[in-house]
Amino acid sequence: MFDDAVIETGKVSKKAFEAQVPQLRLELVNAQYDLRLAKFPVIIVVMGNDRIGANLLAARLNEWLDGRFMDTNVFAAPSQEERERPRFWRYWNALPSHGRIAIYGGAWPLNILADRMNGELDKKGFEFWVKRAQQLEREWSDDGALILKFWLNLPKKELRRRLRQAQKDPDRSWWVEQQDWEVFERFSSIARTIDKLFQKTHSPHAPWTIVDGTDANFRDLAVASRIRDALVARLQGTAPAAPAAADAPAPDEIYDDALGQVDLTQTISKSDYEKQLDKCQRRFHLLMRQAYQQGVSTVLAFEGWDAGGKGGTIRRLTNALPVRSYKVVPIAAPTAEEKSRHYLWRFWRHLPRQGNLVIFDRTWYGRVTVERIEGFATETQWQRAYQEINDFEEQLVERGMLVQKFWLHISPEEQLARFTAREETPYKQHKITEEDYRNRAKWGDYTGAVNEMVAKTSTEHAPWYLVPANDKRFARIFVLKTVCDGLERVLEGR
Repeated sequence: MFDDAVIETGKVSKKAFEAQVPQLRLELVNAQYDLRLAKFPVIIVVMGNDRIGANLLAARLNEWLDGRFMDTNVFAAPSQEERERPRFWRYWNALPSHGRIAIYGGAWPLNILADRMNGELDKKGFEFWVKRAQQLEREWSDDGALILKFWLNLPKKELRRRLRQAQKDPDRSWWVEQQDWEVFERFSSIARTIDKLFQKTHSPHAPWTIVDGTDANFRDLAVASRIRDALVARLQGTAPAAPAAADAPAPDEIYDDALGQVDLTQTISKSDYEKQLDKCQRRFHLLMRQAYQQGVSTVLAFEGWDAGGKGGTIRRLTNALPVRSYKVVPIAAPTAEEKSRHYLWRFWRHLPRQGNLVIFDRTWYGRVTVERIEGFATETQWQRAYQEINDFEEQLVERGMLVQKFWLHISPEEQLARFTAREETPYKQHKITEEDYRNRAKWGDYTGAVNEMVAKTSTEHAPWYLVPANDKRFARIFVLKTVCDGLERVLEGR
């Protein structure tokens, strides 16, 4: 095992174990109750070559902690639903809220290790997903999560003895699976791969602790004590700080005026619009049928100025499809549940299954626009978000999804005219609020933020499309054609 990790070894007698447990349990529960008022979650990853021991340890932690404020997630072979989404989707889904503890049985390190050992990942693929794991842990840690990873280690002889013993026990024989014997048979090669995994994923913000699992009493006390110490240190503010993120760009950096280059004079006649709309919707319908048949998922992200026409454009897309094939996710101010997790959590959980379409009416880009301008995110948070967003979108494309992002651009004059029209139309009055006018007063700030957003997050795999939207009809046809062209490229490339 590598030298940088904490390695816990020892033995504890039954008498000593029983003497230590009451105080340890009290301290654990007290720390857990203090955690409930804190603004961060705790993620405990438990894995090892002793799978039975890992199960017993998880059961012990559930016994010693208050189960009302913790979750236990065991990640076995991915389900069909999980295989249809990016590799890390299921881990994001299980992300605990602030004030809660989540035990992750296995999780992403075991998933990567297993795929490497069974041949699904070559050396290059292994290195790639290790990097993805590093990114995941860093994102969660940057957002405040306390991450603790434990490897329960057994010597080869002891592992064999326990497997044989369990097989002979009628009450535990069902615990032993074929994979346990496969681990035993490939003990040496697996150990080398584990060492590589540890070296690359051990960090101050997501450390590994290697625990000798030979003695169950020692194992349980060692892990529980380390959890208690780390939790108390974080609550008291004495935990070592994680390395600082990359330096933010200079505040006076100037980005191209992408919005200023959009030609807002482009229009289309009503008759031509109706002809093209019918043609585009038919084309879109047929392409989405092909996408379903081939298992190609689509994520469309819509941003733009208030009254920019997002809703009307989205309806022209969905009107061409059966309701069962798509989902529109309207994004408003985050709920209390959403605020208590990483800002990307509420978007990860809505990702589509294979062949389906999800449309986001406002998106994760609120982090670098609204939250930036209105002061809901610190400068460190929104500067960090550019890379987090790029990583997020890359994972969608890696899974074979089509990702397209649209900014519906209108002039300030056109926006004011639409605001006035909404105020004068009774059934549209609910669409206009004081907040719309407050945002309008910050047009220059938002323009600068959007130009920076486009410069930093328009990528080959997930480009931004700046839509001339002063003419609503033109905007709708523009978007429909763009989506259809993107679908054709993806389908032809399969």
